[in-house]
Amino acid sequence: MTNLTEIFGSHVFNDSVMRTHLPKEIYKQLKKTIDEGTELNIEVANVVATAMKDWATSLGATHYTHWFQPMTGITAEKHDSFISPASNGKVLLEFSGKELVKGEPDASSFPSGGLRTTFEARGYTAWDPTSYAFVKGTTLCIPTAFCSYDGKALDKRTPLLRSMEALNRQALRILRLFGQNDVKCVKAYVGAEQEYFLIDENMYKKRKDLKFTGRTLFGAKSPKGQELDDHYFRSIKPRVAAFMKDLNEELWKLGVLAKTEHNEVAPSQHEIAPLFTVVNIATDHNQIIMEILQHVAQRHGLVCLLHEKPFSAVNGSGKHNNWSLHTDTGVNLLMPGDTPYENAQFLLFLCAVIQAVDEYQDLIRLSVATAGNDHRLGENEAPPAIVSIFLGDELTAILDAIENDTPYTHHEKTQLRLGVDVLPPLPRDTTDRNRTSPFAFTGNKFEFRMVGSSDSIACANIMLNTAVAEILSRYADRLEGKSDFNNELHNLIRDTIKAHKRVIFNGNGYDETWVEEATKVRGLLNLKTTPDCLPYLISEKNVSMLTRQKVYTKEELYSRYEILLENYCKTTNIEALTMIDMSRKEILPAVTSYIKELASTAAAKKAFCESISCSYEEKLVKHLSALVEIIDMRTNELENILINVKESSNISELSCAFRDKVLPAMQALRIVADDAESITAEKFWPYPTYGDLLFSVI
Repeated sequence: MTNLTEIFGSHVFNDSVMRTHLPKEIYKQLKKTIDEGTELNIEVANVVATAMKDWATSLGATHYTHWFQPMTGITAEKHDSFISPASNGKVLLEFSGKELVKGEPDASSFPSGGLRTTFEARGYTAWDPTSYAFVKGTTLCIPTAFCSYDGKALDKRTPLLRSMEALNRQALRILRLFGQNDVKCVKAYVGAEQEYFLIDENMYKKRKDLKFTGRTLFGAKSPKGQELDDHYFRSIKPRVAAFMKDLNEELWKLGVLAKTEHNEVAPSQHEIAPLFTVVNIATDHNQIIMEILQHVAQRHGLVCLLHEKPFSAVNGSGKHNNWSLHTDTGVNLLMPGDTPYENAQFLLFLCAVIQAVDEYQDLIRLSVATAGNDHRLGENEAPPAIVSIFLGDELTAILDAIENDTPYTHHEKTQLRLGVDVLPPLPRDTTDRNRTSPFAFTGNKFEFRMVGSSDSIACANIMLNTAVAEILSRYADRLEGKSDFNNELHNLIRDTIKAHKRVIFNGNGYDETWVEEATKVRGLLNLKTTPDCLPYLISEKNVSMLTRQKVYTKEELYSRYEILLENYCKTTNIEALTMIDMSRKEILPAVTSYIKELASTAAAKKAFCESISCSYEEKLVKHLSALVEIIDMRTNELENILINVKESSNISELSCAFRDKVLPAMQALRIVADDAESITAEKFWPYPTYGDLLFSVI
């Protein structure tokens, strides 16, 4: 039986391991580096490296790697062994401080968006001591930042750490105004729920679309889907339960706070949710979760699908990014308090988030923009592409009362003047949960529901951290040095509510009338696709803010614009080529073979007796023959469109061409191919159907 308390964190070089393996003075200096960001000198690094190596090898590690997160969206590793030659023909196990702190992986083959050319191959990785090293398999993994030879960020970690610094810097300015002088640090804490599908590995191998793209490009609707809601929270089947048991043990060893597991709405869809931790560690943990999900699935003869929309006609997968602000003294800044100053402080931080999401709704939206997520957002399963905030009736009523300087009616009428009155108690569950809201306040945190299941949570949190930091900096500028702080604070909160209440929406985000109200009445953006979103990344307003907060340089922003659009085009191109391949090599031959059998059957029946009716075979042969002609025609059309759109040299124009021409052509081909699947005999169809895929595991 698993002893959870013993295995948890057993493969992590965490605080307790450091205390055990490091001299007291070295431990203190390392902790100072972790907590305060002071530089780690090489003498200390050498001692830490030796201790880390001894600990890792005791767990069976033979190699180490600088574990980083390039702009591919996944993690990268280059393994080096600990061996060093000895004079007697043997080897020693060595690991130096220099090797711990800095690495030099080849940077030429990672996406750089023009920051690097192929011949400029040198890149650097730098240890991030705020995220613990861990042993995975036989490798010591050292979390690192990744930059180019000239110091440009080529990864997702570096901007995330910068955004954390910006948020901390501005939040501390605000807290000092409230007399919170004991607070040394403010950090965003995140808990990222992860949705995924499990399907049988043998069936996966028979589907080119799943292997090449992660989603089914063809597939007629199964007779049963999720209509009965009988999979959601249903008892977990033995095969899946065995997978989840192994998954949890692997994650617990790596210090991942895996807490909740359950069946999701769609057949074969599941979810795992960890407890909250500091945002950069939460980002690392989510990357680990996605990797371990796939590795453990293989052990059980399964494949874990992380695509946002692997199956049509059933729910896709996302991850809910639960975000809150915490001080090092243990205070959640998004938790209403019991005193006037606590209430005022809460409302100020709440308003900062509201204003940040309203002013920078474009950045919030584009932070989750991918080709895969485009298929999910706006469907009746995920938040719409319009960014809005759900606060609940009670909190909205409080803000209305402040805005209008009118009494708030709770148990009694209360005139709310900040710094004087205490707000009515706001219990943790004062609001209902609005599953249609992209950004919902849930009592002491915000739940950002737009993030795609395969995406890194780094981008969403970078934009959220930075936008809030920007607004807090403006608040601090306005409030610092004011003689009547309480009055200015009240006016600031009231002004913010008036200016930005348009982004607050407590209704049904799936309602078609909301789209018109949001865009035409409220003036909110409706950025439906990735090509719609990404130009906002390099708008003057956003470049100015992101560079002012020192999270990105202008060059880094333009590089990400190029990388993300290029990724969109390449993803769509691969999908289109896969459809053409499957159509010509699998679907058309399969349907033609069935037509041949039907014709042979009809001929045999007539040969046996001319009076026997062959209307069924004749009707089906005609129908399928017509479909074959259309499938062939639409396959050729898709191929020609693909050739023509690639003539565009401008990445923005190319992405729009893929969206406006290639994707509709792909959908047109799919419709007719799925029609053919629905009337072709099962033994002829060349790959597993939706019914096979979705119901083989559960």
